[in-house]
Amino acid sequence: MYHELELPGRPLCQSEPGYVRYVVSAAVFESQMHWLKSIGWRGMSLTEALSSPHENGVVLTFDDGCETDLLRAAPVLHGARFGATFYITVGFLGKRGYLSHSQLLELSDQGFDIGCHSMTHSYLSDCLDDRLQQELAGAKDELEQITGRRVEHFSCPGGRWSPRVVEIARRAGYRSIVTSHPAANPLQADLFFLGRVAVMRGTSLEDFQRLCQGHGLWKLQVRDLTRSSARRLFGNSAYDRIRSLLLNRSVKDR
Repeated sequence: MYHELELPGRPLCQSEPGYVRYVVSAAVFESQMHWLKSIGWRGMSLTEALSSPHENGVVLTFDDGCETDLLRAAPVLHGARFGATFYITVGFLGKRGYLSHSQLLELSDQGFDIGCHSMTHSYLSDCLDDRLQQELAGAKDELEQITGRRVEHFSCPGGRWSPRVVEIARRAGYRSIVTSHPAANPLQADLFFLGRVAVMRGTSLEDFQRLCQGHGLWKLQVRDLTRSSARRLFGNSAYDRIRSLLLNRSVKDR
C-alpha cells in the first residue's frame, strides 16, 4: 500500500506528520520495484491477481489519487511491466497535488486498474447508511463516468472497515474491499476484507524485501491490533487528536 511519492522540489499534498509518514520518495519506490523485477517477481493489479493468481505476484496499490501516481509511479511501473490498482478519492480530484479528471482518464487509458477510495475520505465506520451510499456507490458512479470503465474495487479510508460497509459495497457492485490490516492474502481470503502492508517513509529496502516475503508481519499485526483497540476505546475523533499530538511532539523532539 502506497500513497504519495515525493519528488525533489515538489511540495507534498499535505504537510501533517500523520500524512508525511506515509510518503515514500520516488527514488526509494523505484529501487523497490527494481528489486521485485530483479528477483523475478511480478507486480500486479488486484484485478490481475483475482483473475490469474501468480506464485510470485505482489499486488501494488496506491491510495488517494495523488498526481505523482501519473507523473512518477506510472512510468516506473511501465518500465518494469508491472500492473497496479490506484484507489481514487473523488473529492480530491482537481485539488492541488491531486489528479485532475483528465489525468485520471490518462492513468486509466494507460491500462492501470482504477479503484475507489470513497467520495470524501471520511471514516466510514462513523457514517450513517445514506452517507455510506454516497461514499461508496456515488463515488463509484462518478469514477466510471470519468474513465468509461467499470470500477470494482474499494479501499477503506483510514482502514475503517465494518460489516455495513461490506453490505453497501456488495449492493453497489464492488468485487472487493481492501483494508489497512497488515496481512498476506491466501487464495481463499475473504475478498471483502483483504489485508495490505503499508510502505512507509522509513521503510528501508531491506525491510521491504522482508515484508514481501512475509517476514515480520506478526509485529505489524500486533501494532495494528493495539491501534484498533485504541480507536474502539476513544472513538475516531479522539484517537486522531491523540495521535496528532504524539506525532507532532515526536517531530519537535528530533
